[in-house]
Amino acid sequence: MNHATAADGTRLWYDVHGAGDPLLLIHGQSLDHEMWEGVYEDLAERHRVVRVDLRGSGGSDAPVERAYSMELLAGDALAVLDDLGVGRAHVYGFSMGGKVAQTLVSIAPERVGALVLGSTAPGGDNEVERPRHASLALRRASSAQGRELIAPLFYTPGWAAAHPETVTRILPRNPLRAQRRHYEASLGYDGWDLLPRLRVPTLVVHGEDDELTPVGNAGLLAERIPGAELLVLPGVRHGYLHEAAPKATEAALAFLARNPLNAP
Repeated sequence: MNHATAADGTRLWYDVHGAGDPLLLIHGQSLDHEMWEGVYEDLAERHRVVRVDLRGSGGSDAPVERAYSMELLAGDALAVLDDLGVGRAHVYGFSMGGKVAQTLVSIAPERVGALVLGSTAPGGDNEVERPRHASLALRRASSAQGRELIAPLFYTPGWAAAHPETVTRILPRNPLRAQRRHYEASLGYDGWDLLPRLRVPTLVVHGEDDELTPVGNAGLLAERIPGAELLVLPGVRHGYLHEAAPKATEAALAFLARNPLNAP
C-alpha cells in the first residue's frame, strides 16, 4: 500500500495490482477500496488497477473541518495518479464514485482514457430520486440495523444471505462526520450541464432493480454523454458489481479493450 498527498496535505491511501493500461477504481459513498474485492482481481488480469480511498474513507485521512465536494474528491483521485506518475488512465467510478469520475473528466479530460460509470446519476434536479425508504436506509446505514437496511438495496435477499462477507464490505465504516461529508457532497452535486462535455468513451452500467440509485438515471447519463454505451443488467440491484459478476466485469473489460489508451 502507498499514500499520496493532496494539495491540502490530506494523505490518501491507494494500492496497485496487475499490469497494462492503468485503471483507477473510485468507490462509493462512505465505502472504501474493499468494495472492489471480488472484482478488481479480474480487472487486474488485463490492467494496472489502482484502488484509492478518497478522503474520509479507509486508510486515508478524514479531515472534516471543511465541506467536501466532487471537485475536492476528484482532486484526491488526481493526486494519486500524480503520485504514481500516471499521466492518463481509464476510470471506473461506482455510485458516488461515478459522480467523482464525471467531475474528474470535466476538470482534467486529458487525464482520462475511457470511463465506466456504475450505479450512478447526474445529480441535481434532473436526477431520478430514490424512494424515501432508500434515503432513510442510507442515512441509517451506520446504525445497529445497518446491515438489514442496506443489504436489500445492494443485493437480492438470497444472494446477500449466501455472501455475508460481501455485505459487510458495503457497510459504512468511516467516521460519522466523514460519512456526513460524503453524503452532503453527493447530494450537492449537479453534473447535468457537464455531461455533454464529457468527450471520452463512456460505458454506463446499472442494475435494473436498483432503488438506491434508480435505473432511470442510467438512461439519462447515456443520453446526455455523447456516444455513451448503456448496459442494464436485469434482476440485480445497486450492487450489480458482485451479484452480476462475471458478466458485468467482462462487459467493462471488453469496453476498455475497444478503447485502449493508445487509441488515436
